[in-house]
Formats: sequence, structure tokens, C-alpha cells
Amino acid sequence: EVQKLNQQLEEKNGEIQQMINQPPYEKEREILRLQKTLAEREKAQATSDVLCRSLTDETHQLQRKLASTAEMCQHLAKCLEEKQRKEKGNSDDQIPTERSNQVFLQLLYNETSLQALICNLQEENRMLKQKVAHV
Repeated sequence: EVQKLNQQLEEKNGEIQQMINQPPYEKEREILRLQKTLAEREKAQATSDVLCRSLTDETHQLQRKLASTAEMCQHLAKCLEEKQRKEKGNSDDQIPTERSNQVFLQLLYNETSLQALICNLQEENRMLKQKVAHV
């Protein structure tokens, strides 16, 4: 293992000597190339950070909307249940009103749409993370 490390050290020393022996313009060209590469990577990282932050904020916002929609659905379900109990007390064969059903179905549709949107955002977030890892 010591021999292997010594060999690696010799290789690195050879690379350093080769760099030292290069003409100044080649050194400067290599420095500029490395600086350009670094700047590109920093820019890509900054862009991905902004996108990730934006997606995180949007995800939190959608989660809050979903929670409030679910809460509203629960409230409406309780109201509908109470109304059905009252109507059932008056007449056993009465069905819920059409308006109540429409409101409930609309809320259910909104919740499903929000869940689909959250899934899409999570997939997009996963893809962006893969791109960031690749970069």
C-alpha cells in the first residue's frame, strides 16, 4: 500500500512538474478554461437552487390548499350528514338535495385535482434533482 501511495505521489509530482514546465500562455489558457467551467457549474447550481426553492414553496402552498379543502370536505360531509338525519327524521325515504350532492362532488373533484397536481410537482421535482445530480 505504501508503494502504491508512493507511486501516486510520483505521478502527481510528475503532473506538477509538467505544469510548471508549460509555457505561461498554456497555463493561463488552462486557468481560464477551469474558471469558465467553474462559473458554468456555479450558474447551473444557482439555477437549480432557485427552481428547487420555487418547487418547494409551491408544494407547501398546494399542501396547505389540500389540507383546507379536506377540512372543508369534512365540514360539508358533517353538514350533509346532519341534514340527512333531519330529513330522515321527517321522512325515511327522502334523499339528499341535488345542491348538496353537487357541492360535495365539486369539493371531491377539487381535492382529486390537487392530489394530481401534487403528484405532477413531485415528479417534476424528482426529475430536477436528477438533472442537478447529473450536472
